[in-house]
Amino acid sequence: MTTTSLETQVEARPAVDTIRKARPLTLTLSTIGLIILSVIYLTPFVWMVGTSLKTAAQAIASPPVLFPNPVIWFNYPDAFWRMTYPRALLNTLLYAVPSVIGTLLSCSLVAYGFAIIKWPGRNIVFLGVIGTMMLPGQVTLIPLYVIFAKLGWTNTYIPLVLPCFFSSYMGSWSGAFFIFLLRQFFLGIPKDLVDAARVDGSSELRILFQIVMPLSMPAIITVCLLTFIDKWNDFQGPLIYIQEQTLFPLARAAQVFQASHKQDWAQSMSAAVLISLPLVILYFFAQRKFIEGITLTGQKG
Repeated sequence: MTTTSLETQVEARPAVDTIRKARPLTLTLSTIGLIILSVIYLTPFVWMVGTSLKTAAQAIASPPVLFPNPVIWFNYPDAFWRMTYPRALLNTLLYAVPSVIGTLLSCSLVAYGFAIIKWPGRNIVFLGVIGTMMLPGQVTLIPLYVIFAKLGWTNTYIPLVLPCFFSSYMGSWSGAFFIFLLRQFFLGIPKDLVDAARVDGSSELRILFQIVMPLSMPAIITVCLLTFIDKWNDFQGPLIYIQEQTLFPLARAAQVFQASHKQDWAQSMSAAVLISLPLVILYFFAQRKFIEGITLTGQKG
């Protein structure tokens, strides 16, 4: 038996050596591919920042001017005040933060019902919820507008925030996706913890908020981050429901600003940088939990 084992190990050594030699090559090719993709994805952002520091003539020059000379820093304070950035930022937060809270509460409750509570037809209903992701947003756009208009809620943030408290997005499949993401994460939580809490007399809501959600922080942070980004960049919703300019969030304020500076691309790009910079900073601090929430989802269940 010992001789056979030694012969097997000797025969396996060439294969192991081949795998070890292939790893550096695979790692090198993967690194090169990631660098190329990173350059492709970063090029528009770098171009946007570079254009925001140019003069109006350099921004439309042909052939393009790669590096601004001189660097025009005044574009930023000029765009900051002309687009009423402080007011637009406050409007965006008044719109985005309640949407994040509503999405987290509603999607967590629905996901908990699909993942933890057993009831007849649970999987069939879950498939129906997932199927709504294929429903075009334009299908519900007009009926929703008619309902909110008859309720007198136009020109307010209510039509933009209220659907989030019912696991729904106006013209978006994000609600169903978040339910799926949270459900898959909740399925990985040990059932013994839930059963022990039920034996101790805990209600389902207490189990959700004190046991399940604290153990699912990567998924929770992912939902919050994606919702915040979606609302921060939302242009269609405010365009349909908000007419008063003092209520415009950043996306609408930037559109009005750019419409008045059609030929001044430097000013337009400086406004775009001011809008995107907070999201870049937010993702920089939350990226670890965000990646955990995406990679761990679906490992069980």
